[in-house]
Amino acid sequence: MGKIMKGAAALLGVLAAAEAGGSAYLYRRTMIRCNAKTERTMKMSGVDWEKYIPMMKARREWMMEQPHEDVWITSHDGLKLHGTYFKGGEGNRAVICFHGYTSEGLNDYGSLSDYYLKRGFRMLLVDLRAHGQSGGEHIGFGSMDRFDGVRWVDWMVEKTGGDAQILLHGNSMGSATVCMMSGLKLPPQVKGIVSDCAFTSMKDVFTHVLHSMYHIPAFPMLQIADRANRKQVGYGLDDCDSSREVRKATVPFLFIHGADDVFVPCWMTEKIYENCASPKTKLIVRGAGHGESYYKDTEGYEKALDSFIGRIMK
Repeated sequence: MGKIMKGAAALLGVLAAAEAGGSAYLYRRTMIRCNAKTERTMKMSGVDWEKYIPMMKARREWMMEQPHEDVWITSHDGLKLHGTYFKGGEGNRAVICFHGYTSEGLNDYGSLSDYYLKRGFRMLLVDLRAHGQSGGEHIGFGSMDRFDGVRWVDWMVEKTGGDAQILLHGNSMGSATVCMMSGLKLPPQVKGIVSDCAFTSMKDVFTHVLHSMYHIPAFPMLQIADRANRKQVGYGLDDCDSSREVRKATVPFLFIHGADDVFVPCWMTEKIYENCASPKTKLIVRGAGHGESYYKDTEGYEKALDSFIGRIMK
């Protein structure tokens, strides 16, 4: 019996070490800047991006021909954050755009710039912390980025003037960011928020990926990763949840999601939508995967934007 007990203890020790090692690997792979790779994220999205490259390339080239400049702010915790500012028609309409996981502002909004800049909007494409030219090593998944976002809004108000009419537009992690921002006190110049394929929380999206793509249980890996994140940056994987933050929202929302999203399932936006306390509308694009809605149905997407902006801006 003693040998059996010792063997069982040894086995449990090996399993615990394996779980700890796996959790550490998950944490480093997904939440530390130097290990999070764009190629891996694009593959996990399940979208065939090759067919959209001609459109992306042409619109990005046109965008970069428009007057623009690099701009910088400092976060509340001392990080130097970068954005690319396009002056557009230099009127009082402006959009601040927040990109997805492992991307950057110029990458995610090269195509949508065709919509906003041709309608005279000032356009600010921010690099979220630990992305692009912004500082930081720990990826925030919206929890810290929401505070950075408010600072970018202040920057835009100062740039545009007190009569500014500002739209926040987020994609994927950037979408979770703008949803989480809605729970904060936003300046009155923020007139609306566009949320495209948002996730509810880090915990939910990590659980989904572990189950659906790696076919392994989330427990206890996420609990270990949660403790690591609390120790490193001061908050857990479920401390900030888009579906909870929008209960405090007062700014109107347009929610968009692809019905065939396998990376961030559509039920997450449905849950956020149900909880949202402010005026809201939604567009679910049939056949669209993660972040694909604009490309799958460009006309429908732009019509939804036209209708939404027409209601919230003069």
